[in-house]
Amino acid sequence: MKAPIVWVSGTLTAATALVASLVIVTASRGAITTFESSAGPLSVQTVAEDLVHPWGLAFLPDGRMLVTERPGRLRLVTQQGQVSKPLQGVPEVWASGQGGLLDVAADKDIATNRTLYLCYAERDGRGGRTAVARARLTEGDAPRLDDVQVIFRQQGPLSSGNHYGCRIAQDGGGDLFVTLGEHYAHRDQAQNLSNHLGKIVRIAPDGSAPKDNPFAGRDGAKPEVWSLGHRNPQGLAFNPADGSLWEVEHGPRGGDEVNPIRRGENYGWPVIGYGVDYSGAKIHEATTKPGMQQPAKYWVPSISPSGMAFYTGKLFPNWKGSLFVGALSGQMLVRLSLQGDKITGEERLLQALSERIRDVRQGPDGALWLLTDSAAGRILRVTPASE
Repeated sequence: MKAPIVWVSGTLTAATALVASLVIVTASRGAITTFESSAGPLSVQTVAEDLVHPWGLAFLPDGRMLVTERPGRLRLVTQQGQVSKPLQGVPEVWASGQGGLLDVAADKDIATNRTLYLCYAERDGRGGRTAVARARLTEGDAPRLDDVQVIFRQQGPLSSGNHYGCRIAQDGGGDLFVTLGEHYAHRDQAQNLSNHLGKIVRIAPDGSAPKDNPFAGRDGAKPEVWSLGHRNPQGLAFNPADGSLWEVEHGPRGGDEVNPIRRGENYGWPVIGYGVDYSGAKIHEATTKPGMQQPAKYWVPSISPSGMAFYTGKLFPNWKGSLFVGALSGQMLVRLSLQGDKITGEERLLQALSERIRDVRQGPDGALWLLTDSAAGRILRVTPASE
């Protein structure tokens, strides 16, 4: 097989050294299945498999992928399905409950600065919190992370293992937006500006709080906070059409939400919402309240939305501008039609696949790339069947 083309320090080379460092995970090459959709038949190809609860996926300039596994491993994966050994240098994570190594994001200038960001659960005494680290990707015989620095640590009551949030999105200026859960047992803290629970934060690449953040300089408020009143947001993405920021978050029994995220706004959890507690008990005061934002869409019953991506590619011209959301308990890929900040339609895809969809990305090839959440997780490539 021809050596893959690999990006190193902003250039492309035939990297036989990387091939030597790869463990070839033999994906089910024949596992290409077809599913119906409004865009015609879809082909779903297994690119790689036997990943342990893969959580986050980010593309490099040459088309390779960085993929996290929740137990604490980061791997490089080619589009041909070659999976590297775990990269050295990954921070220690607390892989307990829903925690572990979660999202990964490539810096917008990674072609020149080789910088990436990791979001993960970090142990602190008897509990955990969300942390963000910055690192430099070093290529060679054994790709690794160097210059690893923790740039942000969530402040507030600790988690016993649940609701870390932990998606990263970078804006055009380089600032990072990070979703932070409310740790399940501390849901009322989502309304408390003196900590980071149940918030989306905006930080600079070095972890500092930009001075124009909405609560910077306010007594008793954390300067990193961008928005509040979130439960467990596990999807975050910018809409390329207008630059707006969107998130999806888990409700309890019912009340999963899709929200356009605006500076300084309060999204209501747990004061308002559309779900009930797992026991069936009432949680919310009401479904609406002045000063608190309504979701663009909510689901009852829950589908457990996770990763998300706006589609801009050419493979599915009729789907340009759509928002794709992975569903965990719902075991499907959801396509949402948008008109501005309004959601105008929903299409449920790949339900017969019977897989928990953890992350969704548009690849440089215009395909949709998915991670399935299981102890034998897969990387899937979705294209028109006629491709």
